[in-house]
Amino acid sequence: MRSLFLKGVGAYVRWIEIPGDGPVTVCVHGLGCTAGSDFAHVVTRGPLAGRRAVLVDLLGFGLSDRPRGFRYRVEEQAAVVAEVLEHEGLGGVELLGHSMGGAVAVHLAAARPDLVARLVVAEPNLYPGGGMFSSPVAAQTEDAFVREGFARMVAETPRADYAARLRLADPVAVHRSSVALVEGTSPSAGDLLVGLDRPRAFLVGAHTRPDAEADRMEAAGVPVIEVPDAGHDMMIDNPGGFAAAVAEGFRVPFPRLP
Repeated sequence: MRSLFLKGVGAYVRWIEIPGDGPVTVCVHGLGCTAGSDFAHVVTRGPLAGRRAVLVDLLGFGLSDRPRGFRYRVEEQAAVVAEVLEHEGLGGVELLGHSMGGAVAVHLAAARPDLVARLVVAEPNLYPGGGMFSSPVAAQTEDAFVREGFARMVAETPRADYAARLRLADPVAVHRSSVALVEGTSPSAGDLLVGLDRPRAFLVGAHTRPDAEADRMEAAGVPVIEVPDAGHDMMIDNPGGFAAAVAEGFRVPFPRLP
């Protein structure tokens, strides 16, 4: 586990580094998750094995700090990941983001093209409105969620593996992140993804389809790759299939933009 003190935030961000050769894979997790639980078993198998990988726990999640003054906006988390890459002297990485982490990854790639060579996002939050987990959280006040809602969310989560990851999250971070996802960004992560001038791909679980955002990205010219035998938590449902899809996504050619 490595760490960096963020002077502007007054908190430590932490990440796992897996040694290897070739292009560096940087992984960003989703809401209530951790990078190690979501990606360590993926980047060490199949076509991704042997590569150097950096698995970042976003502020408020996993083993990173929980700064009370942080707003947990998507753009702010992207800036934190950028600081990690700069600290490690990394540029031209192959960036992977899942769900909320996909939105973070899109904003990072758009804001810092010097740091990101290729981008793969797995069912990211691209437009305002939130998702099945973030929308109910954002509908509560922060105080109510911290006081009662978070414990209820953990207890009622249908997936035991997600509940285990969620227990490591800061309730304030979960709530503020959820509000940020519901409110969206301007420009949206979806518009930024379509307009990126570098190879990018959108992964969707076969059990998620039909999926309006996957169809929208495909119509806009973003390559869409389906992960078989998987839903939204595709790296948990089918790690081997997810690793293969990520590797395929990193091989897509440069886009033809208008």
